[in-house]
Amino acid sequence: MARYTGPSCRLCRREGMKLYLKGDRCYSDKCAVDRRGYAPGQHGQGRRKLSEYGIQLREKQKAKRIYGVLERQFRKYYKMAEKMKGVTGENLLQLLERRLDNVVYRLGLASSRAEARQLVRHGHFQVNGRKVNIPSYLVDVGDVITVKEKSRNSKRIKELVERAQDRTVPDWLQIDYEKLEGKVIELPTKEHIDIPIEEHLIVEFYSR
Repeated sequence: MARYTGPSCRLCRREGMKLYLKGDRCYSDKCAVDRRGYAPGQHGQGRRKLSEYGIQLREKQKAKRIYGVLERQFRKYYKMAEKMKGVTGENLLQLLERRLDNVVYRLGLASSRAEARQLVRHGHFQVNGRKVNIPSYLVDVGDVITVKEKSRNSKRIKELVERAQDRTVPDWLQIDYEKLEGKVIELPTKEHIDIPIEEHLIVEFYSR
């Protein structure tokens, strides 16, 4: 399966903002955006005025990088969003939020979406009692996400659960840290998503 293998901090610098791709590092003084707040590359410090197309492209790239999705799959989500009832842009964000790796991250059971993706792939989580190791699996209302019994004694899982106590879980999810069990109580809406994405620009990009 194709995936980006380059430096994550370079992606944040390219978008000119923290995308929180490296977990704890993003909150430390080692964050590349804080240390070098300009685009990477030879001409990164030059000033360039973006065209309308450029603004739309950057918004699409930012969304892809935040959720760790490459172009082919992102376009697939857009086509799905177009066929759903409601506003296409909001539908797109809802689909991205419903990914299992994102839900694991939102529940506080991973420090970043990249780590959540790795944990899911390694089979540490179950959905409704069944092991699911597909990060792109879309959860639905009523789904229960649990840490697999054999994984509960993992040192890393214990560290993540301890840190998660101070994190805020979105209103569309609920978590019981004692049972290591999360539940989808409703589908996410635009109001639930605190990520600075202007989804209408993405719709305009694909509508060209």
